Amino acid sequence: MTALSEINLNLLVALAALLEEANVTRAAERVGVTQSAMSHNLRQLRAHFGDRLLVRGPRGMLLTPRAEALRGPLRRGLGELERVVRGQVSWAPAEETRAFRVAIGDYVSVRLLPPLIERLAREAPGVDVDVRPGDIHDAAARLESGELDALVALRAGAPGLRQRALVSDGFACLARQGHPEIAGPDDLTLDRYCAVDHVLIAPTGAAGSFVDTALADLGRSRRVALRVPYFLVAPLVVARTDLVLTAPALLADELAAHYPLQVLPAPLELSAFTLRLVWHERFDDDPAHRWLRDALVAAAQG
Repeated sequence: MTALSEINLNLLVALAALLEEANVTRAAERVGVTQSAMSHNLRQLRAHFGDRLLVRGPRGMLLTPRAEALRGPLRRGLGELERVVRGQVSWAPAEETRAFRVAIGDYVSVRLLPPLIERLAREAPGVDVDVRPGDIHDAAARLESGELDALVALRAGAPGLRQRALVSDGFACLARQGHPEIAGPDDLTLDRYCAVDHVLIAPTGAAGSFVDTALADLGRSRRVALRVPYFLVAPLVVARTDLVLTAPALLADELAAHYPLQVLPAPLELSAFTLRLVWHERFDDDPAHRWLRDALVAAAQG
């Protein structure tokens, strides 16, 4: 068994780049060496691990099973080692150049991103934000590895994850201004709500909704004339049709400020909810992560 002292740690940095890029040229660019040097590193790594690590496939290089098994632990280990080497005990936002990777759905992005980017422009002009889909695959593992800095979600139950309440919200209805049957809040009775046609936001594409469940409990139903997976397209359809949308109240208020829409109270009881900011405990004390978390919370409250 090879001891850590017997391997050049630069080879592990090269290996991480090769496993992430699955391409010798891109891995060389990532590390800042020549392609021939990276090819030499790959030969040494193959000899060390007794495995080809990368093999040619029909559309490029593929990782072997051994390489796949190495990828996650290596990324986590190098991340920890980098923090030790840097000895980072403080973080000066104005001097930093880095990117934060945050998974946020399009609904909450409307509330969070404008004030967050305004704050970055003032306090951390060299810091970028890379927004990923809110339902990103394998989010817990990505948070643990540091590939993802934070996630905004309803819940997170995986071991090692921390969470903090971010946004509490309820529901409201949207109808276009000039709707032939809804001129104001008093017009959207439960009977009329059930009689008009609706647009339903179904991000996962699953059948049914909490609204339809609540209506069924009352012995009522509605017609969903349009189902879409996106929060932001539905209000645009509502603004030009006679469809009615039931949406998070914060989103409804935001969009009514920009489009000819009227915000109406829902004529049935719908439970409120809280979105949470989620991160991995590895980064609890990391000053950059702490700054990001505080900035996201401030943006949500703003």
